[in-house]
Amino acid sequence: MLEQIENAFNELKKGERRNFVQSIDLIVSLKGIDLKKPESKFSEDLVLPHGRGKDAAVVVFSDNLSNLGCDIFTSADIQRIAGNRREAKELGKDTDFFLSEAQLMPLIGKSLGQILAPRGKMPKVITGDVKKLVENYKKSVRVGVKNAPVIQCFVGREDMDTRKISENVEVVLKFLEGKLPRGRQNIGKVLLKLTMSKPVKVEM
Repeated sequence: MLEQIENAFNELKKGERRNFVQSIDLIVSLKGIDLKKPESKFSEDLVLPHGRGKDAAVVVFSDNLSNLGCDIFTSADIQRIAGNRREAKELGKDTDFFLSEAQLMPLIGKSLGQILAPRGKMPKVITGDVKKLVENYKKSVRVGVKNAPVIQCFVGREDMDTRKISENVEVVLKFLEGKLPRGRQNIGKVLLKLTMSKPVKVEM
């Protein structure tokens, strides 16, 4: 599988160069999936083995933690942001993942739930080693199926090594094979796409 992914990525790189580093999206069309069934829908956070090329933006809600290598907002910050709808919307738009201490979840739901919930960004409750959790989320992407039989997720940036990109893609595809009801049989077309490029098919 790696060779086919590498071939598609190399084909992408032959396209027109841009004056910025483009992101790479993996697009997977699904077949034989009935989205009327709740079990056909899912949304999970997946750690990419070689990261995203640029860390995901992670925010932690906590009254007790510090020095986590990410932005930390206290309960007072939550209440302040909730009073400024523009700031709340920008926070929801600019942050990839939110984590929170369990005791702050009711406040977050009441104060920011209307902003974060529709974006699928309600915080995950912190468990275990917090610093490791934050570092993992910096390398993570969200993979899911909601209203259409297609999955599109970020897998890196065009300035990353070809093998690293390919291994990131392979991890997502193997995750899907294990998650979908009929595994690989539910996977249709697999495409790679740069921000400003046309998609290139991965010959599976």
